[in-house]
Amino acid sequence: MIWIVIIGMSIATLIPRLLPAVLMNKIAFPTWTKKWLEAIPYAALGALIFPGIMSVNTDHQLVGIIGGIVAILLGLLNVHIIFVIAGAIGSVMLSNWLIVPFLF
Repeated sequence: MIWIVIIGMSIATLIPRLLPAVLMNKIAFPTWTKKWLEAIPYAALGALIFPGIMSVNTDHQLVGIIGGIVAILLGLLNVHIIFVIAGAIGSVMLSNWLIVPFLF
């Protein structure tokens, strides 16, 4: 009985994942739709990152905003992703040590 449930659930999760992959190659989308679909990963990434920026230091959200701004600036300068991450972490650490004590 358990094997029937496992196989049934596998099929139930496989169909919604496989169906769009198969249909995307057969349907011709207009150019505006293609551009809109290409923007979805960036919007999803922003939706995942922004709450993290605001919750770095819940007492002083300015710390997270500074880290986010540093990451954006380094990203716009086409710096390697490792250095973008290190720069954002470093700016958050410096902000916690240098700015937060003066905000009380």
